[in-house]
Amino acid sequence: MSLMMVPLGETKIVTEFRGKDDMKRHLQDLGVVKGEKIQVVGETSSGLILLIKGVRIALNRGLASLIIVN
Repeated sequence: MSLMMVPLGETKIVTEFRGKDDMKRHLQDLGVVKGEKIQVVGETSSGLILLIKGVRIALNRGLASLIIVN
């Protein structure tokens, strides 16, 4: 399922990325890597606030929809 479908407060595991290679690299630079736990801690009108490796990051809806979690 896409990260955009994860309910607020739930933790999931990143399984894959969709999109171009440069977009995948950008997400990996932010700490979003396969096998990593990711928690949705907030939602704004433009995207999601995530907790990854103890760090909060904000992603817009377009980027969040490219992350597939299980």
